[in-house]
This record gives sequence, C-alpha cells and structure tokens, in this order.
Amino acid sequence: METFPKIISVDDHTVEPAHVWRDRLPSKYADSGPRIVRAPLKEMTFLGGKFAPVMGAKGDDGPVGDWWVYEDLHRPLTRLDTAVGYDRDEIKLEIITYEQMRPGSFSVPDRLADMDVNHVQSALCFPTFPRFCGQTFTEAKDRELGLLGVRAYNDWMVEEWCGPEAHGRLIPLTLVPLWDAELAAAEVRRNAARGVRAVAFSEIPPHLGLPSIHADDWDPFLAACDETGTVIAMHIGSSSRMPSTSADAPPAVGSTITFANCCFSMVDWLMSGKFERFPNLKIMYAEGQIGWIPYILERADVVWEENRAWGGVADKVHRPPSELFAEHVYGCFFDDAFGLKNLDAIGVGNVLYETDYPHSDSTWPRSREVGEEQMGHLAPDVVDRIVRGNAIELLGLTEDGLWAGP
Repeated sequence: METFPKIISVDDHTVEPAHVWRDRLPSKYADSGPRIVRAPLKEMTFLGGKFAPVMGAKGDDGPVGDWWVYEDLHRPLTRLDTAVGYDRDEIKLEIITYEQMRPGSFSVPDRLADMDVNHVQSALCFPTFPRFCGQTFTEAKDRELGLLGVRAYNDWMVEEWCGPEAHGRLIPLTLVPLWDAELAAAEVRRNAARGVRAVAFSEIPPHLGLPSIHADDWDPFLAACDETGTVIAMHIGSSSRMPSTSADAPPAVGSTITFANCCFSMVDWLMSGKFERFPNLKIMYAEGQIGWIPYILERADVVWEENRAWGGVADKVHRPPSELFAEHVYGCFFDDAFGLKNLDAIGVGNVLYETDYPHSDSTWPRSREVGEEQMGHLAPDVVDRIVRGNAIELLGLTEDGLWAGP
C-alpha cells in the first residue's frame, strides 16, 4: 500500500511493575497483598490448557526468576509474558526476571518507543498478573483485600500507565470485582467518571464459578456499562480455561483453537436477550480472530428462525442474531487473512485491529507489513476503518486516535 494508517491496537498487554500494589495498598497488607519475590523454579508445565508452576525455596536448585506472590498464589513471570524481540524458536516456557524482559513490557517510555517502531499510534492493554479480567482477585479469599487490589490496579492504569507520560497513546482498560455485580457497577461508574470507556470481563463466567450471562445476576453491571458507554472487553482465556481436547494435549492444540471460547461466548450473548434489554451495550473479543464469525452468524440465524419456539429464546430475542451482532459485537484480529477475505459477511464496522504486544503471537515489529499484506485487496477507506476508525468510534477517542483523559 502507498500509505497505511497509524494502528490503534485494541489488544496489547502490560506487565505490571513490581510497585503497583506495594505503593497503593494499606501497609497492613504488605505481607498478603501482591508482591514480587525472586525465587527458583521447582517445576512448570502447561498441558491440557492448564498452567501449573511450582515455586522452590531459597537455595533450591533450578532457574531463578521473579514471582508474584499473593495469599497462597505463586505466579512466575515467564518468557510467554514478554516474547517480542526473540526468535520464535527461542520462545519457550521458562521463568524470567524483570531484567530479562523487554523494557516496553512494563515501562511507558519504552512502550511508546516500541509502538513507534511498529507503526502503532495508540494501544489498549490487558493485564498480566490479575489475568485478563481480574480472575486473580476474584479467586482470592480476602474479599476486602481483593476489592482494594482491583481498585489499586485501576488507579495505576488510569493515573500512571495511561497518565501524562503516555500522551494519550495508552488507552485505559479497567477491572471490576466480578464476585459482586453491584460493586462491579460502582467501579464501572467510578472509572467512567474519569474518562475510561472499556472494562474487562470473562468470556464464559461459569468457568469461574460465576453466573452465566443468561441470568439476571449481571444486570447491575450491564446497566452501568449501558449507561456510561463502557465497552465490555473479553480476551481469550478470560474464563481461566483455554480450549483444549485432553489433559495431555500439547499447548499447540490449544493455541490453534484459541478462538473457541470467543465463539461460545458470542453465541451466549446473541441468545441472551441482553442486547435488547441494554440497547447501548457493546462487546469486543480480543485475540479471538474473525474468520469463524460468518458461519456462526449464519447458523445462529437459522436456529433463531427455525428453532426459537423450543430453543428458549422466543420471548427474549426478537431479531435475527446477525442484526444484533452488527449493532453490538466487535471481533479483533492480528493475523487473519481468511477473515479479511470474507469481510463482507462479518461487517466492515465490526472489526478491530491489534498487535498483541508483547506476547509470543504478536506481529511486532511487523504489524504494518502484515496488515499491508492481508488488506491489500481492500479499499483505503475500509482499511482505515479497520486499523483505526472503528476503534476511535468504539472507545470514544479523539479524532487523532488518542485518549483524552478525564
């Protein structure tokens, strides 16, 4: 392409600096709140979609790395958290320290520099230690501490990660206490009041032991999002269960079918009636890719038309699911030539671009080149909508693609 628009990535990631909770929680939680400990790795596996690390004691044999410690949780930093800049064959499941990371993973100035290298103007970033929708705090025993942990993360996200040093180029994505829909609604409103327009949520809440989207339990949270124009962002793996086929399936199996949870989740939402009850709701699926969407919409419309009388949706879904999708749902991709060839069946206005920095799947530093290769058949105005225009509209950014702040 002669020119390629500056990218607004709707799915990048931040690796939280060690001070996030140390500096923002009351001192009485110094020994129980999230904190970094340097310790050896005893063992670590990732099979059947389950990540299982075991921290060794000081003086034990094994590679040494940095661990997040929180209540009974021991979660190491790994090369998969920050893989950009490494040859694909060098990216392995191994423990690392902050010093072994690319600084752009956790440092705002370095992140902006790496965005410049990658033709990226602005980026929305999902968490690492809290996991993609704050499951870490939801699973914790101390609810008071968990709520403080969520709020501390959000304050850091808005005030520091997306603060003045970012010059509007980092777009805030906040968390909510998933265990209480009323508290979640209050947190949505608290952050919306300071300009936040995106909140992380689980693709399949029942996998976390929470109510499904079909229940009324989430209505206070959904009402808050509807009223404030807050987009519900769901990342693959935000139900703490990556798709797999067996307990001994290698990670490559799950990595190939990562879109599956997004697929299941989208059908849930389309058949839930929530879009008709909350007409301003918008949802997006980060890292779900888009090539699978046309068939699901076709099948959902057939089921709605032919089977709704016995399918449990006649009284709450009054329009074809494909129409609801067009008004409420966004698919996000970073490498999906097939989906782009079938863009008409998805909708130009329902697609967002991403780079997945700094994960192993990231197209950094070639996101522009990948986009040019895969979008070369599309008209310039269509490319502009996919690469930045849709994100500007959805996330309430300035015309220049920046976050305006509070």
